[in-house]
Amino acid sequence: MPQLRERAEGPARPRSVHADDFARIFGIETEYGVSATGAGVECPSQEVASAMFRPVVSRSRSSNAYLANGARLYLDVGSHPEYATAEARDPRTAMIQDAAGEALMRSLAMQAQEALRTRHGAGLQVHLYKNNVDSAGHAFGCHENYLVRRQVSLDAVERQLLPFLITRQLISGAGRVDPRGFQLSQRAAFLEEGVSSSTTRDRPMVNTRDEPHADPDQFRRLHVIIGDSNRIQYATMTKLALTHLVLCVIEYGVRTGTPTGFEACALCDPSAGNRAVSADTGCADARLELEDSMGFRECEQRFLDDDGDDDDTQAPASRHADDNGPTAVRMQEHYWRVVRRFVREHGEEIDRDTPGFDARETCRAWRGLLDDVIAGDIDALADRVDWAAKRRLLTRMECRLPQGGGRAALQRLDMDYHDLANGSVFASLQRHGLVGELATRQEVLAALHEPPHDTRAWLRGAFVARALDASLPFSCDWTHMALGAHGQAGDMRAQATLLDPFDTTGDAEYRALMEQLDH
Repeated sequence: MPQLRERAEGPARPRSVHADDFARIFGIETEYGVSATGAGVECPSQEVASAMFRPVVSRSRSSNAYLANGARLYLDVGSHPEYATAEARDPRTAMIQDAAGEALMRSLAMQAQEALRTRHGAGLQVHLYKNNVDSAGHAFGCHENYLVRRQVSLDAVERQLLPFLITRQLISGAGRVDPRGFQLSQRAAFLEEGVSSSTTRDRPMVNTRDEPHADPDQFRRLHVIIGDSNRIQYATMTKLALTHLVLCVIEYGVRTGTPTGFEACALCDPSAGNRAVSADTGCADARLELEDSMGFRECEQRFLDDDGDDDDTQAPASRHADDNGPTAVRMQEHYWRVVRRFVREHGEEIDRDTPGFDARETCRAWRGLLDDVIAGDIDALADRVDWAAKRRLLTRMECRLPQGGGRAALQRLDMDYHDLANGSVFASLQRHGLVGELATRQEVLAALHEPPHDTRAWLRGAFVARALDASLPFSCDWTHMALGAHGQAGDMRAQATLLDPFDTTGDAEYRALMEQLDH
């Protein structure tokens, strides 16, 4: 297994004030699929993507642009528009940033549709898919990013976090009509490795490429590839929130040298387990083969003996110990119990370090989701979980189709659910109150123009906005910004590096850079 670089070159930097707390940076990178229908002349996806990015290139002189709201917008390999959110300090802000990305992409798609109609006819429709598999079976990603402490080893990620991420699809999967039947996850069939530095050849569930976008001596960026793109905002926020809590437990264990409760959760074959969980639409049959089944049962029993808070319910239906391996639900319940106990002791600290976060309420919400999964109550899950919302729709449609037929109709409904530009299915669910929106229209509009105020994105966004308004050439990435033509060092008038993602004030170098924008 490849190991990340453990030491940065150059002199040691001051120890971060967040080195030993629960503060985190969150981000989501979403690749979108595009296509066009109804054209009089063939309109390939490359032409659609190019038309979408024409306004971006016109303003930023590049199809790889950092925006005034702190985000990154670029055209990825395979003509996939991609939006990477600005850095966020909490799951809800990250969800709102992701919703702003949807709004921006939808606007670009509709502008492209109008432009393309002049060439391809008034019947052309642009389709913008926030999903992970196109109609031809090509996969693309939704990547979650979490800032974690450098002491957390890749071994801990693989053995302690990966089983959680694999079974998390019970409540965060987007669902998919697959040739083999309905799947909980869109990504599971395409992931071959657990932890790897590869991104395309042998797609891993967690990518180990060492790009921390922070002080590499103190932090690493956990690049999670296993997750689906969610349409339901609750699912987006919840997957970030639950992963945050699990990471808090792991980091604390590393920091203090104490057991986490996840040590015996490691799977023998993560890829096989991931596919098995995805195919288990009843969420009760697939069994996970563990490296240490006895150790897991012993650890599980220690947490089962915990009576819990008065407001926390137990779920005896899934508590069965056998030699066939735990189900995904049982694994999720173990993670929930460990986290719940940890939150009792450290919940106030987690909330203090994570703005607007409520660790205890997150645990209660997690418990409620698991109870509905155990009960098989699709209707109860459908307003919060994408695969359940989609499964309910598909089941009702399937009842009206001829027996053994209609798969193409089900696949069209599946794709329509994810179409942000001209889809009708998800919008209808929203109009009828069957799925909710957590982010208000005002919050999304604000996130389209302003970065989060409590991360480095605020500084980068201010620089980009002023450079664009002044029509000055500049270069920018997550940690570095400079004025002047790219690649022409002699023309650079000022530059700055922002290595601390929690920084909201900037140093003398940054202030000098901003002063240059006034000259």
